[in-house]
Amino acid sequence: MPAEALSVEVIPFALSFRRPYVTATGTLTRRESVLLRIRDGNGITALGEGVPMSLRGGDALATVVGQLRAWADDPARLPTAAPARCAVGIALADLEAKREGVPLWRHLDPTATPRTVHCNATITAGDAGDVVAQCEEWAADGFEVFKLKAGPDEAVELASAVRSALGPDVRIRLDANGTWGELAPAILERLEPVGIELVEEPVTGLDALASLRARTGIPLVADESVNDASQAAEALRKGSCDAVTVKLTKIGGLDADLGRHLPTYLSSALDGPVGIAAAAHVVQTLDPELPWPGMAHGLATERLFVESLSAAGPLTRQSGLDPPADGHGLGVELDEEVLSACRI
Repeated sequence: MPAEALSVEVIPFALSFRRPYVTATGTLTRRESVLLRIRDGNGITALGEGVPMSLRGGDALATVVGQLRAWADDPARLPTAAPARCAVGIALADLEAKREGVPLWRHLDPTATPRTVHCNATITAGDAGDVVAQCEEWAADGFEVFKLKAGPDEAVELASAVRSALGPDVRIRLDANGTWGELAPAILERLEPVGIELVEEPVTGLDALASLRARTGIPLVADESVNDASQAAEALRKGSCDAVTVKLTKIGGLDADLGRHLPTYLSSALDGPVGIAAAAHVVQTLDPELPWPGMAHGLATERLFVESLSAAGPLTRQSGLDPPADGHGLGVELDEEVLSACRI
């Protein structure tokens, strides 16, 4: 924590989805998040963001806001809620990078070489026709990897429909949010002929994942089951998964490699541009060959929203995401009028 006095602003806001965001566990019509803006004595301003994960049983918006305001009053009082810790961690790293006059990725890893982040399409749950139509719309913008939100009843139907419509070359991944339960082995067996890149969190719990992984050739990825380095080490020991997908707000900071026990890749928690930019910088510190070459990260979610808080518009260009190679810190400039309209 910095010893100096900082001017701190905590801004809860909400972005509206273009269409309801439907997952295997619930539906959202807007995404609530918290922006943290800090300014030092020299007038350098830095940004952070923390996205409450209340739909998954995480801390509520009021808790995150309260802890950030408490931190503003006493910087020695580190927040306990992961999204609040994440906002603080991003903002302080952005501040230091700006002081150094370097992009955030260079501050995090001076040896890194910036690269375009390949992104997957994020498809909301729906019937087969609707899901295919969404995939075709993303494909028209150059996306080649499609992440389908799928519960146990529709997973095989949706994957098969997308494969039939988009052909053999696209990659299909499924996100089950831990909902497949005892049906998971049979679902994975039926998915084998479809050709699935990976399944995120088909079941929840490291023991359940390990048991399932021993019964399928489809790569399994932990999400909710792994939130820190110790859990990643346990997952490796138990053989629970092939990789871990990391949301910065879920792990509470920028250490996305989770101790390098398992390969990791980044996913959006439906962040605003500050969270997305932070993730794009963090990707530069990860091995591009893991978990396999050409891995797509789930960071193209800004296009799901009506509003854009970034003055330059959504950070994702087609299916690629570039962190600023020049400039300082995160490289995000906010549209203050839009932010004002989105405050809650």
